[in-house]
Amino acid sequence: MSSERSSRVVPVSEVDGVVSVLAEAFFDYPVMRYVVGDLEPYEVHLRRLIGYFVAARFMRAETVLGVGPALSLAGIALLSRPGGGVKPPELALRREALWGDLGHSARVRYERFGTAASTFEFEEPHLHHNMIGVRTEARGSGVGRRLLEAAHRFAVDDPEARGVSLTTEVESNVDLYRHFGYRLIGKATLDGALTSWGMYRPNSRSAVR
Repeated sequence: MSSERSSRVVPVSEVDGVVSVLAEAFFDYPVMRYVVGDLEPYEVHLRRLIGYFVAARFMRAETVLGVGPALSLAGIALLSRPGGGVKPPELALRREALWGDLGHSARVRYERFGTAASTFEFEEPHLHHNMIGVRTEARGSGVGRRLLEAAHRFAVDDPEARGVSLTTEVESNVDLYRHFGYRLIGKATLDGALTSWGMYRPNSRSAVR
């Protein structure tokens, strides 16, 4: 396997590259369009929102997986343990600054989405894909598969985790994730404009290469 296409843990020194990949991958993603709404310039507000998500993972010492070398990352996955991790005070300050920039309406939409997604929560200890994105030019090259496999290896090697969960707001992704061993655990629709599917893959050593 080429080192440029193998997965690795990305250090905080590459934070700008991580944000760049996700800002491209999620440019037209339904959740981002829903939260940012009609704020202009859209690209600037999107990057601020994704920048906060990425900062949260690094500041809480959670896992950022990447495919590709530092200067040309092709894909990124943000992986966390629901309810776990440190919550530094600086993160709360950064969150308030974000909503100061994006405004109250964007915050309300974000919190509505969070409430809808919370219906998929369950007590079994597991890891969660906060975001997984691949650059446009790298789609179809196996980058997403490598990130999913890396996350499953993390879960298998974790003495507490029993699997990996994720949500998707693109219906065609449901069958895609089923192909990788996920099962549907819930569906939620909010404001008549956004539907989210919750999915879970229990650990299976034979399914993780």
